[in-house]
Amino acid sequence: MTAPIIITADMGKTDQAWANGLRRAHYPPERNFVDAHITLFHHLPPSHLPEIKSRMAALVKDYPAPAAYLSDVMLFGKAVAFRVDSPELLAMRDELADAFRGLLIPQDQAPPKLHITVQNKVKPSVAKVLHGQLLDSFHPRPFAISGLSAHYYRGGPWEHIGRWSFRG
Repeated sequence: MTAPIIITADMGKTDQAWANGLRRAHYPPERNFVDAHITLFHHLPPSHLPEIKSRMAALVKDYPAPAAYLSDVMLFGKAVAFRVDSPELLAMRDELADAFRGLLIPQDQAPPKLHITVQNKVKPSVAKVLHGQLLDSFHPRPFAISGLSAHYYRGGPWEHIGRWSFRG
């Protein structure tokens, strides 16, 4: 059976390197299978891959790279992440969600809280320490979004399907 499809927003190269560095430093190595990412959809059916590819290609052709901003450091009990604010990216995601209506799992039916996880599945006390450290040096700033990607989820490392860069 083919694996479900995950859709992510791609970061600019400098921001990707920064986020990957934090993830390598703080994510439990035995669980760190993928690069830092911004998930837009967690589970699309693989049987719809041709439509997914077509819609992604059309979307990036019509839109320029969305403005985005790192606005906060978030603590989720056993996880630490950076909040990504991007009304333009959310509008694009909403457009895709409308197109994929009927295919979305409950988790993907609600608008996402865009974020980049740099630590997960650690003791809450460990997450709290990292959250405090990152918050002490955090300054909100612009953040580059360069495209969209699709991946098969297979329980460990993701299998890359394709990448579409914004050109609009």
